[in-house]
Amino acid sequence: MAAQELTPPNETDARAVPPVTPTAGSTAPPGALRDSTAPGLPVFLSTEHWSLLGTRSMTWSEVMSRITIYLTVVSAFLVVLVLTVQKTGFGTPFRVMAIGFAAAALVMGSLTAVRVDLASREDADLIRAMNRLRRAYLELSPELAPYLTTATTDDQAGLMQTYTLGTPQHLVLHIVGSTSFFLMTVNAIVAGTLGALVAAAFDGGPAAMTVAGVLGGLAYVGVNLLIASRVFSPDHPDVRFPSGPPAPPTG
Repeated sequence: MAAQELTPPNETDARAVPPVTPTAGSTAPPGALRDSTAPGLPVFLSTEHWSLLGTRSMTWSEVMSRITIYLTVVSAFLVVLVLTVQKTGFGTPFRVMAIGFAAAALVMGSLTAVRVDLASREDADLIRAMNRLRRAYLELSPELAPYLTTATTDDQAGLMQTYTLGTPQHLVLHIVGSTSFFLMTVNAIVAGTLGALVAAAFDGGPAAMTVAGVLGGLAYVGVNLLIASRVFSPDHPDVRFPSGPPAPPTG
């Protein structure tokens, strides 16, 4: 019994060294990395940075491939409709085929738009993560601050600074020229065309077709903006390094 009491605990015993579970969203105090003696710390940070960049590249490569497939299918639909008109004119076969093609194109375009919105949200989260890494670079070498163009905070202000490269006055142009806005415009045109075709199928005149087309396009834009406002909400649940002066210590 005495020999058992004097025996040191096994190093692999989980009771001897309890595991430490990191808290989600926890942050180190400012300057903590500067005092760290961990070897290879800059290499670890740069490896994570390149991993995030690679993820961004693969995400947008996949998104652009889907957009290319969608536009190719829409172009093929238009070619088939032109050939159909040459054979049957603008009669019932053409109208049925046009409505079917427009509906199929709108479904494909909407699914592609959902993927683009999700990819844009993922891209924003990746940029926030890279902003945190730049924050770590500055903690290791504060003298690098004047040479950085992108932000070192992960709140909405830091995200916009990185997106616009320090030129927030061009934010509207960034939004209008974005992939999401382009795809929304194409889908709105398809939705308006589908509305006009349905009105024509019910023997509507030019005025009815115009109204149906405009309302269809505007309705699609409204629904798309509503979804985008939820996807791109500025209230992010995990902001670790907000802009502005650090909060005073409590307690």
